[in-house]
Amino acid sequence: MAKRIVSIGECMIEMSGGEDRTYRLGYAGDTLNTAWYLRALLGKDWAVDYVTALGTDRYSDDIRAFLKSNAIGTDHIGTVPERRPGLYMIHQDKGDRHFTYWRDQSAAKLLADDKSALQKAVEGASLVYFSGITLAILAPRARGRLLGAIVKARDNGAKIAFDTNLRPALWSSPRVMASVLTAAASLCDIVLPTHTDEAPLFGDETVEDTAERYLEIGVEEVVVKDGAKEALIATSTERVKIAPPPAGKVVDATGAGDSFNGAYLSARLNGRSIRDAAAEAHRVAGIVIGHKGALVEPKFLK
Repeated sequence: MAKRIVSIGECMIEMSGGEDRTYRLGYAGDTLNTAWYLRALLGKDWAVDYVTALGTDRYSDDIRAFLKSNAIGTDHIGTVPERRPGLYMIHQDKGDRHFTYWRDQSAAKLLADDKSALQKAVEGASLVYFSGITLAILAPRARGRLLGAIVKARDNGAKIAFDTNLRPALWSSPRVMASVLTAAASLCDIVLPTHTDEAPLFGDETVEDTAERYLEIGVEEVVVKDGAKEALIATSTERVKIAPPPAGKVVDATGAGDSFNGAYLSARLNGRSIRDAAAEAHRVAGIVIGHKGALVEPKFLK
């Protein structure tokens, strides 16, 4: 099977504000962030493709150009002429970061409308990555199409990785969110949840509870993130806890979890153990939080 990764989700326009109320335009999104770090950390023999939907406006064109210029494949990005990319603004208030979103008419909400295009996008992939946000922005039938394509990719030999990435505001109810995320996770080989996000929804008291819940539904490898605390990596035969290195100055925590995922998965794809992969993930996330923005230049990651 070709060395090819497919990451599926929403790329948004990011307007990041400083204390002086000036804003910097960029592009980000959880699955794009992870694709960025996979691309940065894997060799050139790996292809990393991004699957989403964009419009025909100048910002959609700019996103495509940005991805291409950073060696992230765009061949499977759909086009919805009447839609635009979603947008969010980050503003600072005495050191605290606040987010405001505009995504109701996001083209990415229609990324799974074309079943055949979606199946073609994941065809031949060695790893398919998606998130709870990917699912949350889709209509119920579109979620079914996406999960159907993922099942087919897995049947054809792809590994499936999934960050549950809970965003309650994007779901119709906590019950629906829990049901859909659990069903999706049961189709995956690697699940990368965050304990503090999962605990209120599922009642997990410990990181072990979070890991066991996913192992019980058939997930082979569960990587439980817990902020600045130890990460737990659990399989049916092994439990490993890895602490992050001493933290330096935290400049911007945006994308820390996404970079952790990208570094962990890249290490595993390169044949490293779960222990080594978790240590690498902590290392990269520690670098990312020392820089401004979700996407840190590859030269700083080595």
